[in-house]
Amino acid sequence: MIVPIQIRKAAPGDAAAVAEFNAQLALETEGLALNRAQLRDGVDQALGDPVRGVYWLAEVNRQVVGQLMITREWSDWRNGWFWWIQSVYVRKEWRGRGVFQALYQFVEEQAADQPDVCGLRLYVDARNAAAKAVYQRLGMEHTNYELLEVDFRKAPRREARQMFVTPTLPPGRR
Repeated sequence: MIVPIQIRKAAPGDAAAVAEFNAQLALETEGLALNRAQLRDGVDQALGDPVRGVYWLAEVNRQVVGQLMITREWSDWRNGWFWWIQSVYVRKEWRGRGVFQALYQFVEEQAADQPDVCGLRLYVDARNAAAKAVYQRLGMEHTNYELLEVDFRKAPRREARQMFVTPTLPPGRR
């Protein structure tokens, strides 16, 4: 029996569910127990300001069973926006039942209807073979890019900058 999956934009009243999904996502994919207060504040910020991100929820019989968040990145090379798919989570009992596919197809249609959107992107843990297979089945492809980052909460800004940058001063300014 095929169960209809409804997609809707998350609202501030969904913050607890979104934060819980994000906490489960971090624990399952990276073994991270997130600071719940900080996580909730981050979710509240996104739900209150669409510039920060937009959450889309998948519902079955008015029960939230999955989510993803869209953030935007400007590409000067393409003169358009990439929509980044982030915070993907589907309840365990709903995995393999088309929930993410419904979310993805909804977002893909929304993006394709916007003339200033040039594509969709996401990043996935290199060890998550199941997720990568799903993304590829939906038409996403590997790129030649790798993700690098500096996390200022793990390495203070000054230390990170001093590790890699040696300032060059003009003569007479030493």
